[in-house]
Amino acid sequence: MMDLSAEQTVTVLVVYSAALVPLAGLALIFSLGKLPRWIAAVYMLSFLACAAGWEVWLTFGLCGGEEVDVRRPEALSRAIPQSVNWLLNSLADASGICLVGLLLVWLAYRRKPTAFREWRWGAVGILLAWFVSQNVFVELLIYHTQLGAGHVLSWAPLIPTGPWWNPTLLEVDGRTVQFQTQIPWVLMTFIFYGIVIACYRRLGEPT
Repeated sequence: MMDLSAEQTVTVLVVYSAALVPLAGLALIFSLGKLPRWIAAVYMLSFLACAAGWEVWLTFGLCGGEEVDVRRPEALSRAIPQSVNWLLNSLADASGICLVGLLLVWLAYRRKPTAFREWRWGAVGILLAWFVSQNVFVELLIYHTQLGAGHVLSWAPLIPTGPWWNPTLLEVDGRTVQFQTQIPWVLMTFIFYGIVIACYRRLGEPT
């Protein structure tokens, strides 16, 4: 497949599947009238927050960073063109990460909307733990060749330190976890939870 190594093939399959399979599922559920409007709104706003918050900036290296095609092998760039890289990542962020976080909070609060009506710090803790842990996993196993030490990543609205202060937080078998790639999900925890509460209050509360 486009001269991809086995590891690169897995990366391509994961990226496309994580973005498009949930999107197709949500579209089907929505077409059947089974997807609550407030959850659809959370999905769309989460997509926009992730895209504008960091994915577009990191993909194109807009402010002091290398564009993604510079940071990864040519075969990966052909399989995942730079023009859609930000889109796929943002779609995966909105569904596989944000909506899964929403599900975890719902389950933790005994499948009741308690934490969607008003701010609960317990819900913040659940989201923060999930957002950061999944991102560490992704950075170590999926995107380590394009996010690790030695690459210069752009400043972005949710990466206020940019490439100018980016200490290494963790190193495992030569693969690194950088501060710069974790901070957007820390900030996104609070933004996302605010989106959830606003959407539930406006569209989800019984009238």
